[in-house]
Amino acid sequence: MLIDTHAHVNFKAFQADDDEVIRRSLAADTWMILVGSEVKTSKRALEYANKYEKGVYAAVGLHPMHTREQKVEGEDYNFITREEEFSYDVYEKLAQFKKVVAVGEIGLDYYHLDYATDMAALKRKQKQIFTRQLELAKNLKLPVIIHCRQAHDDMLEILKAFKKDHKDSLPKDKAWGVMHCFSGDEELAWQYFKLGLNISFTGLITFSAQWDDLIRRLPNDKFMVETDCPYMTPEPFRGRRNEPLFVKKVAERIAEIKNLSLEKISEITTNNAKILFNI
Repeated sequence: MLIDTHAHVNFKAFQADDDEVIRRSLAADTWMILVGSEVKTSKRALEYANKYEKGVYAAVGLHPMHTREQKVEGEDYNFITREEEFSYDVYEKLAQFKKVVAVGEIGLDYYHLDYATDMAALKRKQKQIFTRQLELAKNLKLPVIIHCRQAHDDMLEILKAFKKDHKDSLPKDKAWGVMHCFSGDEELAWQYFKLGLNISFTGLITFSAQWDDLIRRLPNDKFMVETDCPYMTPEPFRGRRNEPLFVKKVAERIAEIKNLSLEKISEITTNNAKILFNI
């Protein structure tokens, strides 16, 4: 089996066939964690998780892009984010449901601040909200799913300080979070490993060799697979909407790079996901 550790079937891209997509994935023995980006999609992730007896789980959190209203666009997305004021109490209530396995997607995103005139204030707001959500996860003993884009220096500074301040409260025998959709180099990966975090890979690795050397040398207990669907569609499906079923292509590429069987990579990544998310 496989676990897609980061999927957004709870987003609008799937509103016409959401259950069909989920059932198709489960029929292929592929489980998923549906990840929220604000209250609305966090609640929707939980609704789906509660709808299925097993194989579907939820993460709740406020994405840094939703800390202000802004137009965001990229190769496979184009939309306007809604600004949401972070409420610790609201997310605390959501996160206590049984099917919620993580606080996420949280973090920092400076990529979409390029045209902002008040950069310092916006970055400060992102960092404050991120820190509050780290505290929420710690208080509820949940792992975190972290998004970071063009903000790794600040991210490392925050995580180092957080770990120092709360070292007695964080797990010592396993990871306490994951850097999702990892796109950094090997040096950056090891900085996150030292902080007690894992990394996960998307379909990016199926059409770029940039991470081959890192993947080849990765310790088997440090990585997982994800789709980040509907985005990051892997080869040979690029140009189509991504879905949890396609996480197999990410696992196949890792198996090829590490010269291991798909079965072995499936076993490794599934085990890592079950340990981190207490599934």
